Amino acid sequence: MSTLTLAPPQLRLLGQFRLESAAGTVDLCGNAQRLLAFVGLRRRVSRSVLAGTLWPDVTEEHARGSLRTTLWKLPHGDRPLVRCAGETVELTDALRVDAHTLAETALSVVRAEEPPRPGPAPLVLLGGGELLPGWDEDWVLLERERLRQLRLHALDALAEGLTRQGSPALALEAALASVRIEPLRESAHRAIVAAHLSEGNVIEAVRHYRAYRLLLRNELGLEPSAQLAGLIPPAHR
Repeated sequence: MSTLTLAPPQLRLLGQFRLESAAGTVDLCGNAQRLLAFVGLRRRVSRSVLAGTLWPDVTEEHARGSLRTTLWKLPHGDRPLVRCAGETVELTDALRVDAHTLAETALSVVRAEEPPRPGPAPLVLLGGGELLPGWDEDWVLLERERLRQLRLHALDALAEGLTRQGSPALALEAALASVRIEPLRESAHRAIVAAHLSEGNVIEAVRHYRAYRLLLRNELGLEPSAQLAGLIPPAHR
């Protein structure tokens, strides 16, 4: 029996590439990993785009031959991972992709018209890892930056909403996660200062503001914005 029939497989692209089934990790060759990652991110792609992207330095005929060989090497069974229909290769419903979960979660937070629900930030926002670290193809770099920005905006929005809602500890968790991803991002530091102030912890707010101001001066030769500085009593800036 194929291991992929035991449970819906999971494609992990945040952090190191992993294809997982109920029976454990499924081993794939490098080309199969790249193909599955590309289709997994795009969901649906033409054969010509797929072949040209993954094998850009060979003739079209050679690239299409490599594509056919790599498709054949993917795990098959009762629930295939991808579906080929004419000139199209698409992801099947059997495969779950963590990058999709991150994007959908982040977009739902950013688009939310109501305050966030009480409770900690979704784990996929807090620590899912960056997309395919060590992969340097252009299509990976573009998608990595898209997901990074989505995650940062979602964490900032979540931190601000939780502070307004009266949950400063949870707001700090989200804002600090944003700072870990991008240490110079002012919106995250502003959320941290606001969360401390909402608890009445002026000393913590001042300490964090001064640490960020020093970091910004040392790294970029800049000062915090008037919006952030305005949160701190003038005597303590």
